[in-house]
Amino acid sequence: MQQTLSLSAEPTVRFSNRVGNYVKYRPGYPEAVLQSLQQEFNLNADSYIADIGSGTGIFTKLLLDKGYKVYAVEPNEPMKAFAESDLKGYKNFTSVAGTAEHTNLLANSIDLITSATAFHWFDVEKSRVEFKRVLKPNGAVVLLWNVRKADTDAFAIAYDKLLLKYSGDYKEVKDKTLNGERLAGFFDQGKFETISYPNEQVFDEEGLIGRSLSSSYVPLPETAEGKVFLNDLKAIFAEHQIDGKVRFLYDTVMYIGRV
Repeated sequence: MQQTLSLSAEPTVRFSNRVGNYVKYRPGYPEAVLQSLQQEFNLNADSYIADIGSGTGIFTKLLLDKGYKVYAVEPNEPMKAFAESDLKGYKNFTSVAGTAEHTNLLANSIDLITSATAFHWFDVEKSRVEFKRVLKPNGAVVLLWNVRKADTDAFAIAYDKLLLKYSGDYKEVKDKTLNGERLAGFFDQGKFETISYPNEQVFDEEGLIGRSLSSSYVPLPETAEGKVFLNDLKAIFAEHQIDGKVRFLYDTVMYIGRV
């Protein structure tokens, strides 16, 4: 079965043709996450935050709404361009073309680094060295993901089986997302704090399709494999929908530590 794009492919180009669905259908992050960061690090209007792998600016916008000074570091040009257009009204927003391994930020300039649903694409050792370079003394790193619960109900189980059927990349991404070895190798002395909050999305059929196609490992709809995938996706929606809706339940998981 043909794969969509191998994990060995350059991560910076994986989402170039999925920006529209990414913007419209990817989940946000609970307000509790922002409250936790503010309390943990005493953040204020003078705090400098680097949001690494900022994508279309989903998490960046939440930080900007709190009044922080945010450098959004993103290598993918279409995603970066969307964020620049969408967030141009924020005076504290700075867009930076860079990667986790080469951020193009000044040394000792950042109070806090965040990375929302992106760390699984990073080189652990190179990004650790780079983050240590740009952080101020005693600066910290927060890695976070919306982790979809794959076994909460019949729909969740059927959807997970569908992804496993059509994409070998899906299991690889899933395994790297909550990989304890990668996290231990990244944080100083392997020590980090874990905090989790509930999150969810509710979709009609169109929304479910859009959410699925926002993932880089899902076959594109114009391909033969993508057409079969969509037929199967519609079938599980029809089987499991309640009042025309299905739910994605998530744990929004944060890993907090120093490098």
